[in-house]
Amino acid sequence: MHPATLVTLNMRELDRLKVIRSMVDMRLKPGRAAERLGLTVRQVQRPMIRYRESGASGLGSRKRGRAGNRRLDESLAQRVLPIIRERYGDFGPTLACEKLYECHGIWLARETVRSLMTDAGLWVPRRQRPPKIYQPRARRACQGELIQIDGSDHRWFEERAPACTLLVYVDDATSRLMHLHFTTSESTFSYFEATRAYIECHGKPGAFYSDKASVFRSGKAHETGSSETHFGRAMYELNIDTFCTNSSSAKGRVERAT
Repeated sequence: MHPATLVTLNMRELDRLKVIRSMVDMRLKPGRAAERLGLTVRQVQRPMIRYRESGASGLGSRKRGRAGNRRLDESLAQRVLPIIRERYGDFGPTLACEKLYECHGIWLARETVRSLMTDAGLWVPRRQRPPKIYQPRARRACQGELIQIDGSDHRWFEERAPACTLLVYVDDATSRLMHLHFTTSESTFSYFEATRAYIECHGKPGAFYSDKASVFRSGKAHETGSSETHFGRAMYELNIDTFCTNSSSAKGRVERAT
């Protein structure tokens, strides 16, 4: 009889204990026990011997409570952490890892640096960050004040015609589909054509609300100092404001329509 001691086992080890105990008590044949544990009959003899010698503790992992083989050396951690805290405290783990190698000749795995920075309070994992709260944008007061515009590439006519783009104009106040325009691609000239048709039918809107596609926002703003495009300049001449959103959810009405 083994002396009563506190034994810590995980669920997998507890399942193995039940099978081995049944085999020792002659309630389960070795072949059946090996099948349940996913082992061969020869392999199942070893945990049975450990159980007879040490009881349930013989089936626990022998590595439990020991330092892992891949654990970072404590002296290296004490050397690296002050460098990160002093020079790279506001860096992400990936960039800090690169800088440690480039500037200090210290090579560490990215996850090791992430763990060091997390334990030191210099980095908060995404799962532990509080969710971002976005204030929903209120609808405009009346129809025509703001029109959301967007394009959607799709095989709208299935195999009966080539794939094309649908330009959609949705009123922000009422969510009403104001104008639909099929075109070959989402280009400046396509939006000129569609906007002209919209104005002829509904009159000038107060403003257009779009994403940051190249039609509405120049990708060379950092070079020229201006993000205005041909479409933006044309709308300026018509006294129609243009706004670009920072997220798809901000223009959700036209996103749902497309």
